[in-house]
Amino acid sequence: MPITRIDLRKGKSREFKAALTAEIHEAMRETFDVPENSFVVITEHDEDTFTFSRIYRGVEHSDDLVIIQITANNTRTIEKKKALYAQLAERLGRRPGVRPQDVVVNILEVAKENWSLGNGLAQYA
Repeated sequence: MPITRIDLRKGKSREFKAALTAEIHEAMRETFDVPENSFVVITEHDEDTFTFSRIYRGVEHSDDLVIIQITANNTRTIEKKKALYAQLAERLGRRPGVRPQDVVVNILEVAKENWSLGNGLAQYA
């Protein structure tokens, strides 16, 4: 059960954020073997608190940049990660309309014992 954190500029509609969340989750279900339910947190930033490189490693980013950080167990292959990145860029391009250049993804992998999903238990350990 990953935790997904999404950072973006303020001003996007409720529909945009709902589509963003739904498409990210579906991409993870298709390529990353995640369950039906997950945790998602969206943080919106003012211009002053959302700074980034306009060009990084040859990729141009706009004000519509979306940063997706996924914390998950360290069980996925490089192939699954690459499939997820491609699926996210494709899906978010269609709905809600984020340019592929503006989809930045970071995966934080943790050991299974580093989770407690409630009740003071280490459910994966």
